[in-house]
Amino acid sequence: MTEADSLELIKIGESTTVEFKKSTNEITKDVYDTVCSFSNRDGGHIFLGVEDNGSIIGIAPEALDRMKKDFVTAVNNSNKIYPPMYLTPEEIQIEGYIILHIYVPVGTQVCRHNGKIFDRSHEADLDITNNSDAVYRLYARKQDSYYVNKVTGFGLSDLRSDLIDRARKMSRIRKMNHPWLTMGDEELLRSAGLILKDDEKHREGITLAAILLFGEDVTIMSALPQHKTDAIFRVENIDRYDDRDVIITNLFDTYDRLMEFGKKHLSDPFILEGINSVSARDKILREIFSNLLAHRDYSSAYVAKFVIEKQCMYTENANRAHGYGMLELSSFQPFSKNPAISKVFRETSLADELGSGMRNTYKYTKLYSGGTPEFIEGNVFKTRIPLTAVSVGKVGPSHNNLVTDQVTDQVTDQVNSYGNGIEKEQDISQYILDFCQVERSKKEICEYMGYRNRTFFTRKYLFPLILEGKLQMTQPDKPNSRNQKYITVKYQKE
Repeated sequence: MTEADSLELIKIGESTTVEFKKSTNEITKDVYDTVCSFSNRDGGHIFLGVEDNGSIIGIAPEALDRMKKDFVTAVNNSNKIYPPMYLTPEEIQIEGYIILHIYVPVGTQVCRHNGKIFDRSHEADLDITNNSDAVYRLYARKQDSYYVNKVTGFGLSDLRSDLIDRARKMSRIRKMNHPWLTMGDEELLRSAGLILKDDEKHREGITLAAILLFGEDVTIMSALPQHKTDAIFRVENIDRYDDRDVIITNLFDTYDRLMEFGKKHLSDPFILEGINSVSARDKILREIFSNLLAHRDYSSAYVAKFVIEKQCMYTENANRAHGYGMLELSSFQPFSKNPAISKVFRETSLADELGSGMRNTYKYTKLYSGGTPEFIEGNVFKTRIPLTAVSVGKVGPSHNNLVTDQVTDQVTDQVNSYGNGIEKEQDISQYILDFCQVERSKKEICEYMGYRNRTFFTRKYLFPLILEGKLQMTQPDKPNSRNQKYITVKYQKE
């Protein structure tokens, strides 16, 4: 979690999914009460080194390593926390202080701390151990609310060991010494909550979630015949489609095919985030696809969709709604629909912490198209991302209505290569550097080089020169300033 994300949550204050703990020198008992209650309810964020009122006081530097070690040891001790959890506190520096952030996902089983059962209500951790009605409702919620937690009659032989190994290797991205790296297949599945006990039938087995993630295609179709994802590209043939991929396979390969489809049909403009180049397109696709797959109601026959049109792309999936209408970033309360699938996606870095996807989608949509995404909660969950003409302009055969200034400038690029004696892109770059021995505006540079599309020219020539350290902005802290100029580095003012 970034400093900005942490500050945003702290600013909102304590809630059902956010808890502050002073804990400046040690992990207090009530921290584990909150871990237990978050696991039993909706998951949540714990911040250590923060007062109840949101004041950041930090953790004593000399106690930091010990506290992290004590926490990891405790949550992995089945005599203290049952079932044990694989949680790692994250150091975050804010306002000169170091705090610890702990994210607790929704558990697939009822969690106990020192034999006691805690549930979350508003800003409080409630001991419900002796409240038989509350305990019953909690067990019912864990067993019945998640369709993919149903125990099947299939066994480990019906799963693909190569996919389990893929998840094992991908966990290294999240954590170099991730516990999954040393686990066998069955142990990994148990730790992910993919092997559960069916109390009604008095048997233990792999769940529907395990089959969706790691199952053979024939096993998936046998257990979940309604499982299908439809990817559609519809720009020219709006009555039908220009391209389509009907995907019926495990969630890892489904994710990959959706990413391939999106990359095939959406442009990837050069975008700077600070001084770093990022693919805003890929960032958006990652968030909407992980949401589409991890939070779908798999009990429904409604076909999940990813559709690209001229003015927008959108996803649709069956949903067990916890509200209705447009979701607002400022008031959104995340809720995991399929905790076991979400956990695997997080541990393999296909998704981030619960709730961060919405914030990231807002952020990168602004960078990609300048628009605002929409999230609509209902029996069908809908995500809509606005697009510009350039976003889909590179796709398909040459159609008049898809010709853009970018294409024009690409032609200009070719013409200039011959007409002006400029034979290589290196030569174009050198012309720019020679011209910018004195400060020049983007308009001046484009006119000198014979380009009319400044966006294309900036992306193709100016930004690469900046990243190579050959060209410099006169106002690097204000990259979009109307007064921005550029100068060759060796000629910059002392």
